[in-house]
Amino acid sequence: MDKDKIAELIEDKHSELIKWLAQQPIDSWTKGPEGKWTTGQQALHLLQSIIPLNNALSMPRFLLRLKFGKANRPVRDYNTIVNRYHEKLNKVKGKTFKRSQNMKVPRIDEKEYILNRLQTESKKLQYKTNKISVTNLDTVVLPHPLMGKMPVRELIMWTAYHVEHHTETLKAKY
Repeated sequence: MDKDKIAELIEDKHSELIKWLAQQPIDSWTKGPEGKWTTGQQALHLLQSIIPLNNALSMPRFLLRLKFGKANRPVRDYNTIVNRYHEKLNKVKGKTFKRSQNMKVPRIDEKEYILNRLQTESKKLQYKTNKISVTNLDTVVLPHPLMGKMPVRELIMWTAYHVEHHTETLKAKY
């Protein structure tokens, strides 16, 4: 998938989520199924997952290569990434990772801030996706807590799918 299509995918998936969240009754923000994340926690989780990616993409590429190495395989396509993500999710059986464990339930008065911040981070990622070179997209790798090291192109495509995954989860809940 080329850079323009990836940036468009990021836009589409975040727009759909934010529009849906904005239309939900305010009390749904702090509610969720027994033992599952609330709507607010899902939104916060997505925000917590996009910020480190944007921060990493603001760093000099040579530092990323020094710290994480270079890709040692061809870039996978979107469907392969999605399928691989589901395989990994099935292996961990719903386990969450460090920053998402024992996540606080965002207050109702934090909803607007979280949604605005999520939209801002989405725009940043779209901009960074369009500005990064094709070579760096495919050779610079970054760590993912579940999937391991991934080329930046794959990680950005995964981010788009991650938003879709949580949007579908939320829609199925209500």
